[in-house]
Amino acid sequence: MTRYYLVADHLFAIKAEAECFEKCPNYKPFQTDKPEAPSELFTICVDSASLPSAEGWEEIYTDRSDEDMPRIEMYRKEGRWLFLISMYRDSEVVCAMNCSADWKEVRLFTSDPYMRFAVDNAAMLVYAFAAVSSMTLLFHASVIVRQQQAFLFLGHSGTGKSTHSRQWMTAFSDAELLNDDNPVLRILQDGAVRVYGSPWSGKTPCYKNKSALVGALVQLEQAPENAIAPLRMTQAYPYILSSVSGLKILPQMMDSLYVSIARLLELRQVYLLRCLPNPDAARLCARTCLS
Repeated sequence: MTRYYLVADHLFAIKAEAECFEKCPNYKPFQTDKPEAPSELFTICVDSASLPSAEGWEEIYTDRSDEDMPRIEMYRKEGRWLFLISMYRDSEVVCAMNCSADWKEVRLFTSDPYMRFAVDNAAMLVYAFAAVSSMTLLFHASVIVRQQQAFLFLGHSGTGKSTHSRQWMTAFSDAELLNDDNPVLRILQDGAVRVYGSPWSGKTPCYKNKSALVGALVQLEQAPENAIAPLRMTQAYPYILSSVSGLKILPQMMDSLYVSIARLLELRQVYLLRCLPNPDAARLCARTCLS
């Protein structure tokens, strides 16, 4: 069966057996009816066949930076892409995806025990790759909405993004968590910057089909006291680049990332918050960002 999903107003489809959708309830809030004239960003076809081999493919890149994060191997052959994905840096490959050059057609190979992991990783990766040319950025961030404005908290894994979001919810009764790991940010034609919930939210089950206008972005650093300062565009750029998903080894995709990030930095302020994990840090951040 085929189901359609709308994330940040981008349509994609997943073709799979019914059991697959039962294992992936995080997509249900984003499910939509089949459009009269479908124009999917991409379609993922889930296949239970054996995992393909990378023999005969040209190795392009392997991401094995974090021990507790998936290892992603990327290969190329005859205008197609092959990804082999492991759950952890040093574990065995549990799923693979064979993609067309334009990312529109994806064949995902996996087995039942790894179905949720495989679908989530395939959809996140291909979504980021296929949408980037539309001024759309998949962020690694936690997002709080307060007073109808969204604030994205950035930082490396373990910095305390989720903790800082919880401090906002402790300090302010009207603060709401929109997404805790993989929100989607879009720069619209009228110059509005909007962030959307997604089916992907890390370890926090927060799959909200909602959106809000972005007030500011905040890079977090752990420190012995709370202090916040605005960043110049040249200071903010590397923080934003490291927080968005994309194949930065591909020149065309890197060009699209650069255009989107440069426009974002023209439209919204980025702050550096050196902080403790306490509500006072949230109050300081809110006071600054909402002033």
